[in-house]
Amino acid sequence: MRSHQIGEARITRVEEVLERGFKPSFLFPDLDRDALFERHPQLAQANFYDAEQDRLMSSIHSWLIRIGGKIVVVDTCSGNGKTRALPLFARFHMLDFPYLDNLAAAGVRPEEVDYVFCTHLHIDHVGWNTRRDGEAWVPTFPNARYLFGRTEYDHWVGGSGPAIFPENVAVVEDSVLPVVAAGLVKLVDDGDEILPGLTVHRAPGHTEGHMALRYTSPEGSFIVTGDCMHQPIQIYAPEINSCFCEKPEEARRTRRAILDWCAEEGALLMPIHFGWPHAGFVRRDGAGYRFEPLETAAG
Repeated sequence: MRSHQIGEARITRVEEVLERGFKPSFLFPDLDRDALFERHPQLAQANFYDAEQDRLMSSIHSWLIRIGGKIVVVDTCSGNGKTRALPLFARFHMLDFPYLDNLAAAGVRPEEVDYVFCTHLHIDHVGWNTRRDGEAWVPTFPNARYLFGRTEYDHWVGGSGPAIFPENVAVVEDSVLPVVAAGLVKLVDDGDEILPGLTVHRAPGHTEGHMALRYTSPEGSFIVTGDCMHQPIQIYAPEINSCFCEKPEEARRTRRAILDWCAEEGALLMPIHFGWPHAGFVRRDGAGYRFEPLETAAG
């Protein structure tokens, strides 16, 4: 399992699944797929798009970050054995993936994790927060401090989130509230530092309280973007939102700000759903941007 070192941070991708996801026309209702793919053939490569089935390749993974002897898990995928019977969530229903085995292959046991940070509280970002123990859902990472954005948490617990996206209510009930009940949650705000150089930042639009995780050091930088970007398509066409974005204009502003920051800083872009190689660099290309996947990046 390959890791990358940036400054004091060692980062490793922990996979839950890499699969054919949504059709482009569903995920991106405003996308002119054929025109964009013709201009940017990279987007039609098999690692990003299955042409035969007309489905985007979708990774669901966590980013494991080690800094100064501390271990951070960022976004916890979909989770096993959870009832997701609604048609929209059929691909997440009663899963049985070797996520914890993959975590072990990265050299980490659940009880060794110090922090779990969720960029937002959607189904495929909080699932392994909990695991089944008899009839109860209990924290998977019993010694960790779970970090949720304050605005995001309030959005789903007493806010407008359930009315906007009612399908996600059961997700909060089995994957968020049990760790709150266990006393393991700390709510964080824009600019809060988790570890030296590792800070959380508002990145709203996909959800009201969506956050990104940024690392900066003299030796380099990276950003975990959650669902600010679902696919490399949105690097070449940052005006395109997913069908799940709650606040379209805010989502566009956030996306462009992240792309600008990555291009200016030379920071590694670390999304949650890009196909192989799952991360890369954003380069300026005239008035727009291009994507340089990590495995092909020069220097």
